[in-house]
Amino acid sequence: MFDHVGIQVSDVEASVTFYLRTFGPLGMHEAMRFEHDGALIVALATGEQPALWFSPARGAETRELHIAFPAGDRAAVDAVHAAALDAGVEVLHAPREWPEYHPGYYAVFLRDPDGHNVEAVTHGAPPAPPA
Repeated sequence: MFDHVGIQVSDVEASVTFYLRTFGPLGMHEAMRFEHDGALIVALATGEQPALWFSPARGAETRELHIAFPAGDRAAVDAVHAAALDAGVEVLHAPREWPEYHPGYYAVFLRDPDGHNVEAVTHGAPPAPPA
C-alpha cells in the first residue's frame, strides 16, 4: 500500500542507530544519507528501495506514530525482540500471538527513541501443536 514513510525525529542519528540495531534481523540497512537545507536526511530499507525516511523535527515535540515492519516468520520477530533487549529498548509487548487481530498474527511491540510504537509482525499460521 505504501511506497515510503517519512518520520520527523528529535535526533536523526539516534533514530537511525535504533532502527538499524533493532530491526537489523529483518534486513534493515541504511540506503541513503544526505543533507538538505542544512538538515541530515537518512533513508533505511529492507530491500533496494529506500522506504523509511528520517528528518529532524521542526519543533521540540514529535507526534506518536505506529509503524509495523513485516517479519518473515516467528523466529524473525523473536530476533527483533532479542536485539531490542540487547540494546536496552523499552518493550511494550513481548512477542506473542494476537488472536483478536487474526489467527497467526504474531508480533513484538517496542518504543523508539521518540516514543513511537514500532512493531515487527508476521501473519503466518501458528505452529502445529506437538504430536
